[in-house]
This record gives sequence, C-alpha cells and structure tokens, in this order.
Amino acid sequence: MLQRIGGSKIYIGTKVALPTDLRVTLADFTAQESEWLEINGWTNSGPLGDARAAITQSFIGADRDATIAGTANSPAMENVFAPLPTDPGQIRLRQAVDGCANYAFKVEWGAGCASEGPVTISVAAPGIVTWPGGHGLAAGSPVIFEPEGGNLPTGLTAGTVYYVRETGLTPTSFSVSATPGGAGITTTLAATADEIIATAQPAGETDLFYGIVLSKSKNGGEANAARMATHSIKPNTNIVEV
Repeated sequence: MLQRIGGSKIYIGTKVALPTDLRVTLADFTAQESEWLEINGWTNSGPLGDARAAITQSFIGADRDATIAGTANSPAMENVFAPLPTDPGQIRLRQAVDGCANYAFKVEWGAGCASEGPVTISVAAPGIVTWPGGHGLAAGSPVIFEPEGGNLPTGLTAGTVYYVRETGLTPTSFSVSATPGGAGITTTLAATADEIIATAQPAGETDLFYGIVLSKSKNGGEANAARMATHSIKPNTNIVEV
C-alpha cells in the first residue's frame, strides 16, 4: 500500500547503551515513551535501512562467481532541517553531535495520515475498543489512547503504545495487546473520561533504532535559497519495524 512521506515525524530519545550483540527489540524502547522529543523543521529525509556486504567467490569449473550475504550495515540517514534554535528536539540533536553517545530514534512515516477519533472501551477480558464509523487498521497497528476529563479503564495507561490484535478484529472494533501479537489486555474498572481519543499509525510505518549523530553542516546557495542544516544519523543497531 502506498504511503506518503508528507506528515512524517522524526523523534530523538535519550542516550542509550549499545547492546553487545547490536540488536534491539521493541521492548528496548518502552522506557522511551515518555522521553521522545520531535525534531521539528524536518524538510528532507534520507533513506533508512540495512545493506549487506557481498561476499563473492569465483568457481573455476562453473566459470561463474557466487555471492553470499555478509554483515549488515545501515548507511547514514542524511536529514535536512530548517534551523530552529529553540526547538527542544533540535537542541538535543545538536548536543548529540558534540558527544559520542548513541541515542534512541523513532520515525513515524506518513504520520499525518494516522487515524484519529473518539472511541469507547468496554470492561472485559479483553477490553474491546469500538471505533464508530470504522478504524481502517490492520493487526499490529500501534495505537495510543488519551482520555479527556477523566481516566481510561483500569488496565490501560494514557499515552502508552498498544497494538491492534488480529483476534476479534472487525471493521469497527478490536482489542489491544502490550506487544505485537501478544495477549489481549483485560480492562476492569470502567473509564471515567468524558471522551477517549485514539490515535493509530498504519502497521509497518514506524521505525525504531539506536544510532549516533555523526555530523551537522549548513548549506550555502544563491541569495534566494533558504539556509538549511543537514544532520547525519547513523543507525548502529537493527531497525525495528512496527
């Protein structure tokens, strides 16, 4: 399915320690949920993904080379930003350039197309989210609930990322789990909120990784060209796709 770049958002989290095997899982980003800062002023995104080294061996009898995949490496993601000196996300990004620490990063592709609307959540095992008019979500889509004028049903926490479950998924309702494909979350006491707003990204359109900010440069240009800043973000782990 096509997804536009417009509306995408990039976030920087806190300093992190690289795992010894250079691999991260979704659970490694749970602590970042309250730490993300959007880096505003994003005007151009570099590509993000792994490339594998090619190991090639020539075979005399076959008169041909055979190639196998070697180690994985993520090229640096070259991002262009309009300079915003007081933006908290850009401040943290500039601080990352001056140090040698790795940081947590999150990219929400096409976040401007995220589904958002009022929902109700039942008290049940698992609790059922009802989205009037339909939600358009697939199993695995990340979703956040924000209550207005009260609390969510007991069992759910405002601002926490949950995941749409395949079991019981209908065009207008679903249950959620704490991890993709996990067990449904039971709700107990009913919500006291006047309204609950759900916001959900399409499945597969959120990328998470640990990386280091290698450089910052300012462009030149003609008199009528806007001055921009380029930041090179180098992933040092695998990229978790949610």
